[in-house]
Amino acid sequence: MDDRPVGATNGRRPLHGRVAVVAGATRGAGRGIAAALGEAGATVLCTGRSSRTNPMPSDYDRPETVEETAELVTRLGGTGVAVAVDHLDPVQVRALAGRISDEYGRLDVLVNDIWGGELLKGGPADWNTPVWEHDLDAGLRLLRLAVDTHLITSHHLLPLLIGQPGGLLVEVTDGTTEYNASRYRLSVFYDLAKVAVNRLAFSQGHELKPYGGTAVAITPGWLRSEMMLDAFGVTEENWREAAAPPGFALSESPRFVGRAVAALAADRHRARWNQRSVTSAELAREYGFTDLDGSRPDVWPAVE
Repeated sequence: MDDRPVGATNGRRPLHGRVAVVAGATRGAGRGIAAALGEAGATVLCTGRSSRTNPMPSDYDRPETVEETAELVTRLGGTGVAVAVDHLDPVQVRALAGRISDEYGRLDVLVNDIWGGELLKGGPADWNTPVWEHDLDAGLRLLRLAVDTHLITSHHLLPLLIGQPGGLLVEVTDGTTEYNASRYRLSVFYDLAKVAVNRLAFSQGHELKPYGGTAVAITPGWLRSEMMLDAFGVTEENWREAAAPPGFALSESPRFVGRAVAALAADRHRARWNQRSVTSAELAREYGFTDLDGSRPDVWPAVE
């Protein structure tokens, strides 16, 4: 596997000295993004509810923790800091902002990857359930996890990001603006959640532009998250052996979307992406990075 730091040349790490927050870094895309920012030398505050030292109620019964993610960041060359935070709680997010201000005095990159709705969205048998038959409590909970968390986090942390020009906000979603505009996504609730996050990047990019900031919405392709690998009974080492639909051959590791975010953060001209909605594969073609196995997977052209 190609596990070399993306963008590092002659030992130099392009994000050394930068401070990043990955909100929702426990697993999946969030862990991959935190790891890639670590590859590039950043200090990464990894937040989430699943913690060894301060566990909070989670929507998943999973073993991953923010401490594991922070340790991975450090092993890869960055500085990982684990912070247990429930991003639905404004008090906890305000405290996170205070800690960043006190300990670092700046914030260069904010990644809003908070989700937690995989179980609430259900499996294929649950998709296409009309809104009047859908579990209302589950649907509203999904929206809170997908949208409210991002708004609460931006409200408290963006004042730190605009302290100096060049700040980057990344909103992580499923599907680009263009893709989602013409396709129904699983249910009214899921559809609304994923469209809303794309729009958040657009609207926040409008508000950040006068301060020299950039907001981008990014979507991975078919992500080989821990939950996805478990669902197919494989690991990252033998995932090609999975009894999965053909599109799984074009799946990507969480590090691929992570390297997309790291490439954006290292680009001095990142403002050209402001308010855009992009895929990890699109940024790989632009910046030349690869997934861990040296490939550049892109499932989107094959998805109806």
